[in-house]
Amino acid sequence: MIEQRKVALSTGIAMNVATAGPADGPPAIFVHGFPESHRTWRGLVPLLSDKVRMIMPDLRGFGATDKPHDVADYATDTLVADLFALADAIRAERFALVGHDWGGAIAWASALRGSPRIERLAIVNSPHPLIFQKSLIEDPAQRAASQYMNAFRNPAMEAGIARMGMEAFFDKSFTPHVDLASISAEERQGYIDDWSQPGAMTAMLNWYRASRIVVPGPDEAASMPDWVTNGVPKLNIPVRIVWGLDDKALLPIQLEGIGEVGDDVEVFPLPDVGHFAPWQAPDQVAAALRPFLIGQ
Repeated sequence: MIEQRKVALSTGIAMNVATAGPADGPPAIFVHGFPESHRTWRGLVPLLSDKVRMIMPDLRGFGATDKPHDVADYATDTLVADLFALADAIRAERFALVGHDWGGAIAWASALRGSPRIERLAIVNSPHPLIFQKSLIEDPAQRAASQYMNAFRNPAMEAGIARMGMEAFFDKSFTPHVDLASISAEERQGYIDDWSQPGAMTAMLNWYRASRIVVPGPDEAASMPDWVTNGVPKLNIPVRIVWGLDDKALLPIQLEGIGEVGDDVEVFPLPDVGHFAPWQAPDQVAAALRPFLIGQ
């Protein structure tokens, strides 16, 4: 059973948090991506919640969580601070992080801070920041696949979405990645209701606008950002990568060199599975995550 409640965080927002599983189970914070909510993990709940204490927030700007308006409210440091503030609020001194898409980006960033509170990191179709940024400079195919990020950063995007309508935006967002027939009318309406809240679309798009990731145009000359040249720390916690290989937005190049980002990295490739692996293949994702999260 999934329970939901609003949690006041020390970072100044009220976060909607869904929970499932035993109170004394190993805690894992599951963080979703764009344009979703805690519902990203709905298929995993019956497969993991008998053992794992699943904490599934709607991230800042999404779902039923507060939606600050300014781009600066979505800086990486702020988003990371939200996760640790959530852990404080639910009294999880040590925990695992599981992230998909933008949630994975914040999970990577949180783990790279080196906090001993994060015991293990699981990533589902979300690239390591260093590998991603390098690929956007050096790989034409990944650069082309990521041009949508520049479109989402355009201040006119909200008006464009309003003109096409939320139904059309739903189809445009998910058709390349998942069989729409697998999404119930109730689920579809839940997303549209979330996106239609005042300020919701701007809040969600501000994740792209606040990001430091540089996405050059298709034919634009670009140099490597200094932060890439300087490098990032190597992770010393267990890392498990679950990756749908049919991802149209994040290409398999994101797995090249992934084993070198930490001392203990395992990769579970999922053939014929796309970007929204937690929806499309919950059994396979849960099979990869379950022993990892319960320490087997």
